[in-house]
Amino acid sequence: MAFNNFRTNYIIRTVLLTVSIIGFSYLLYNTNLTMTLILAGLLILFQVIAMIIYVDRTNRVLNNFLESIRYSDFTRTFQIESMDSSFDKLKKSFNEVIKDFQAVRAEKEENYFYLQTVIQHIGIALIAFQKDGTVELINNATKKLFQVRTLHNIQGLREFSPEIVQKLLTIKHGEKTLVRVREKDDLLQLAIYATEFRIHNRTIILVSIKNIQQELDEKEMESWQKLIRVLTHEIMNSITPISSLSSTVKLLIQDIINSLENQKVEADDTESLKEVEQALQTIHKRTDGLLHFVNTYRNLTKIPKPNFSIFKVTHLLNNIHELHGKEIKEKGITCNVIVEPESLELSADEHLIEQVLINLVKNAIHALEETENPRLEITSFLNRRGRITIQVADNGKGILPDVLDKIFIPFFTTKPQGSGIGLSLSRQIMRLHGGSINAYSEPGKETRFSLTF
Repeated sequence: MAFNNFRTNYIIRTVLLTVSIIGFSYLLYNTNLTMTLILAGLLILFQVIAMIIYVDRTNRVLNNFLESIRYSDFTRTFQIESMDSSFDKLKKSFNEVIKDFQAVRAEKEENYFYLQTVIQHIGIALIAFQKDGTVELINNATKKLFQVRTLHNIQGLREFSPEIVQKLLTIKHGEKTLVRVREKDDLLQLAIYATEFRIHNRTIILVSIKNIQQELDEKEMESWQKLIRVLTHEIMNSITPISSLSSTVKLLIQDIINSLENQKVEADDTESLKEVEQALQTIHKRTDGLLHFVNTYRNLTKIPKPNFSIFKVTHLLNNIHELHGKEIKEKGITCNVIVEPESLELSADEHLIEQVLINLVKNAIHALEETENPRLEITSFLNRRGRITIQVADNGKGILPDVLDKIFIPFFTTKPQGSGIGLSLSRQIMRLHGGSINAYSEPGKETRFSLTF
């Protein structure tokens, strides 16, 4: 039992080594037996080596423990059976420290996984990068927004928008900004907020990016609806009595004129009354026109709630083509209807979407009136974001850039007899479907309206 104790073992080894050295010294000075001296020397050497190995084993255990901490290798355990019983407390302490480190590491990994899950789950794009543009973190919302699988440097967004790259590389701590980006047929309003911090002597910039185009459009449409409701209410309250009174007075004047004519009064006496009658007729006609105008714009605030159903897009587009087939043929327009894949199905209010497409096709036909080799394309497909898109494109005269930003504003029109309600109504219908309508135009080459669901 004593030999299982490190202290006893060490003392015995030391005593034996001392006795061996004394014996070797005695033989060295009192005998000439060379072979005996050699054997005694080898015995001493063996004892020294054995003691070094014995002591070094403890050092190795301590070294392994420290290396485990240094390299964060907490998978090791220090078995009590492999060492002397005098080290039981030390070995237990080693193992307890290792377990504590394991617990801390597990908690750290759980927190990291939790934060990663939150970061990847939120719908706002997050990018963490260094001053030189080296990206350290992006989430799924960033990949979806910019259509990238990986991003190693901010410069990788230059193809998406050079402006946003410039803004990200120059943005300051706490700065909020808005960047407007047109991506093919989509208009994006990107709200960017930045914060800056330091980790291990590295400056990290964390930016959040959110496309607020839909929110802006909804607020704008809501404002227009409120304005239209107020205007229509006030105009109706003012015009209706005027129209009614003018009609009544016109009838009274007509009765007076008829009475005077029956009494064979001279024409000069009734002429002034006829002028009054004509003026009243003009007033009545204009008030009826204003009432029709107001009732037309009431449609913007009275769009029925969509009745969603699933239908084939091919069926919808073919119906649109058939409705305008005669006019398209008479005007010599080449029209193509393409749906990829042909089995594409859409969940929407078919009648409302049909109304939007009728309006867009009518506008396209009108734009092609003075165009050589007029072409009209009605297509549907899944865009890069996996969303169903329906496009109406033509090679007509196009829309000027300064006009393009105004075409969805209520009351705005470029047509002499236009009401300025068609595209506004179309955008409102798309908003009710949770989608968007956007326009792209190269005057004289191509104009394209896209419905994205």
